[in-house]
Amino acid sequence: MRIPKHIGIIPDGNRRWAKRAGLQKKDGYAHGLTPGLDLLRLARSAGIQEITYYGFTTDNCGRPPEQVQAFSSACVEAVNLIASDPVSLLVVGDQDAPTFPKELLPYTTRRDFNGGGIRVNFLVNYGWEWDLAKLHTPGKNRPNICSQLHSHDISRVDLVIRWGGMRRLSGFLPVQSVYADFFVVDRLWPDFQPEDFFQALEWYQKQDVTLGG
Repeated sequence: MRIPKHIGIIPDGNRRWAKRAGLQKKDGYAHGLTPGLDLLRLARSAGIQEITYYGFTTDNCGRPPEQVQAFSSACVEAVNLIASDPVSLLVVGDQDAPTFPKELLPYTTRRDFNGGGIRVNFLVNYGWEWDLAKLHTPGKNRPNICSQLHSHDISRVDLVIRWGGMRRLSGFLPVQSVYADFFVVDRLWPDFQPEDFFQALEWYQKQDVTLGG
């Protein structure tokens, strides 16, 4: 079985889930915490070496303040939960902006927890333009483009899985995802089931991975 080394996770559908459940939109984010930890453990058991979660983007911060606070708090709790597992953890995002949760500053340098293990990246207050910004600084010699990214410690993504039914990357790691296969789950993220992950892996087996060759 051919296993992707690195999978990217776009956990979409929290607000729609909350609305269907008769809750306020902001209440959906907290219900995405358990799925995130369940998925991490499934990925580790499957032999995945690296996993990147899309927390929230700089664009998301234009939403109503109560929603921004809700998904920001959910990301803090998610990172703390992940740090309780054996992982090599890194949070990537614009930490100089006021919308970056200060509680996550200690995680912005990669650290091993509980002996280390699967590499876990969490994108918080992330923006693709912010990530690429150093590439546009005039007068610099850049023999290695990837080394100029803010996300330079994140490897190439093999498979992106998006929950919630939308067919778009929404700015997710544009350089690392350049050759990634893209699998969409129609189920909303808080309704995550292990079969979603296994179906994505089964689908990945059928893809012709050429990397442009």
